[in-house]
Amino acid sequence: MARFKYSGRDRKGKVEGVINSTSKREAMFKLREDGIRILEITEVPESIFTKDISIGNPVKLQHFVIYLRQFATLLKAGVSVVDSTKILSDQTESKALKKALLDIEQDLREGNPLSEAAGRNKKIFTPIFINMVRAGEAGGNMDETLDRLAEHYEKQHNTRQKITSALAYPVVVGIIAVAVVIFLLVSVVPTFVAMFEDFGGELPTITMFVLNSSEFMQRFWWLIVLLFAAFAISAVILRKNPQSKYYLDYFILRIPIFGKMLQKAVLARMTRTLSSLFTSSVPILQAMIIVEKVVENEVIGKVIRESRDSLEKGRSLTEPMKKHWAFPPLLTQMIVIGEETGSLDAMLAKVADFYEKEVENSTERIKSLIEPLMIVLLAGIVGTIVTSIMVPMFEIFNQVG
Repeated sequence: MARFKYSGRDRKGKVEGVINSTSKREAMFKLREDGIRILEITEVPESIFTKDISIGNPVKLQHFVIYLRQFATLLKAGVSVVDSTKILSDQTESKALKKALLDIEQDLREGNPLSEAAGRNKKIFTPIFINMVRAGEAGGNMDETLDRLAEHYEKQHNTRQKITSALAYPVVVGIIAVAVVIFLLVSVVPTFVAMFEDFGGELPTITMFVLNSSEFMQRFWWLIVLLFAAFAISAVILRKNPQSKYYLDYFILRIPIFGKMLQKAVLARMTRTLSSLFTSSVPILQAMIIVEKVVENEVIGKVIRESRDSLEKGRSLTEPMKKHWAFPPLLTQMIVIGEETGSLDAMLAKVADFYEKEVENSTERIKSLIEPLMIVLLAGIVGTIVTSIMVPMFEIFNQVG
């Protein structure tokens, strides 16, 4: 939402002020509605204190899916695209989506197509949305296209949520374990140091290890913080570099247990997106370019690029896929059948359903396996520290006794 400084006149005389609006034209329209004759109006530059800061897509997926469902319903009811956009901009709970829809409404009233208007805000409207809407405009089936988009985003969101839930538990327990260990080493263990020094005897190896770890933690805590920060920064830098990201993605796909699950999730995303694009009659080469970006995995993305090159040379889509370990025979065989029968979109949808179900089953198995392992690990770490303190204390008590 932009800010505009204005000066003008109303019935009481000269007025000045600032108004928030999506565009200069809308700001002037609002002021005229308030009975103000505008003399001057200029946009106020955004500063770091007034600018809306967002990372990634500023619209929550559930808000976007609701928008798509409502949009399709309005079009089926015979409401025009312009009026539907106006209605939805008034109803949505997302401020970012509201702003984007108001901009789109203005472009639509100027005669621009929806795909072109949405393409000016690529943070909210992804290439999948823009290309499927463009195909829907050409085919005259916008309502069906929007329903397919809503279903696509819903299934993508469900798969992502399952992956997140499977990974969240070990991460949370790991953080708790680290926090408990740090607390014990920094706050609890040092209180026993003087007692052990007075004891004067030879301490057990496990006790010496814990005491040395406690001393190191107290003296060099800043080094540990720096190492964690360096690790986080390095990960971000590696993800931004295509070559290093390829090896990082390769490593992720090869991780025992989790790698297979993530591989299935990427393949589900790839096949679901391709199916949605093909169903909407998006050209196959253009669809492959979009999918390469959507999969968010350089290993799979590289094979998709090779498959696109294979198509351009008149060969089969699956030729590069068959040679790569990340693409199971089931996937390539189903694509071949789809190519031969002319039902590639339907075959890809079935493959996507299969892998989405596999991801769901994998997450359930991983959660049931990881939960007891993490509990045992946490108990083992805490138990080791407690044991290192209790063993010499028993010896002291025995001597005193």
